[in-house]
Amino acid sequence: MSTTTSTTLRQAIHATADQLTAAQVAFGHGTDNALDEAAWLVLWVLKLPLDSDFNTEIGEQLLDADQSQQLAALVQRRIEERKPAAYLTQEAWLYGVPFYIDERSIVPRSLIAGPIVDGTLDYWLNERTHKVLDMCTGNGSLAILAALAWPDVQVDALDISSDALAVARINVDKHALSERVQLIKSDGLQAIEPEQRYDLILCNPPYVNSQSMQELPEEFKAEPSLALAGGSDGMDFIRPLLQALPDRMSDEGILVLEIGHERPYFEIAFPNLNPIWLETPGGHDAVLVLTKKELANALFDYN
Repeated sequence: MSTTTSTTLRQAIHATADQLTAAQVAFGHGTDNALDEAAWLVLWVLKLPLDSDFNTEIGEQLLDADQSQQLAALVQRRIEERKPAAYLTQEAWLYGVPFYIDERSIVPRSLIAGPIVDGTLDYWLNERTHKVLDMCTGNGSLAILAALAWPDVQVDALDISSDALAVARINVDKHALSERVQLIKSDGLQAIEPEQRYDLILCNPPYVNSQSMQELPEEFKAEPSLALAGGSDGMDFIRPLLQALPDRMSDEGILVLEIGHERPYFEIAFPNLNPIWLETPGGHDAVLVLTKKELANALFDYN
């Protein structure tokens, strides 16, 4: 894209969208279309709020020569490197909440965020809900959203990756939640004291099946595979987790689990479970709820 000092913000956004479309980049890390991603990149270069409406007078703002050059370089990187825009800007937003991000962790986008923010999960919670566990916390976004949504809870945020926890630390400190969100390095539940019980467990685990991993666009392959790959059917992490969780849940405890597009594999792997499926922006079969009673009564068959 050739930009000059006479290029308006609106023109720059539409021209950038055309470039992204022509280059056939993949979306899914904060935006799902070329125009929204172009607006993100242009507004970020101009240091304007990402919710700015470029169809108002702000769209007539002119880019100076330096801004035009910065935008051109950023768009070129987005196209050539095939990295998510969030990695290039080191910033991501989830339901209006800002997060720092870099290549050490996957980009914040969990579908569990919606049921937290919109109050859907409140149905299962009560005045006795005090202890929350966020497994596979990655960048820490779900733990932070939970702490913001429910001021009376304490959150333990687990991840096996020291790199991801370093990113989560930046975000916890950014939102001044270090007294309520504890970051813990743990392989599954191993670092949790045996007597600890949780009222709410959130988990966005690695669940992408091996075939889908091979077919992922380059933007997704730029993320840590440890946080994505779930084995041949996507259930490798989930199988031992569901078996172990009842002993770590309070009597009224619930599990909120994201499985993305893997519902068919989930139902084959766990035919004795009857989860409640939640409506999310990803559809009605990407996030499920299981009670302690349901998990404890299930007969798991891994054969």
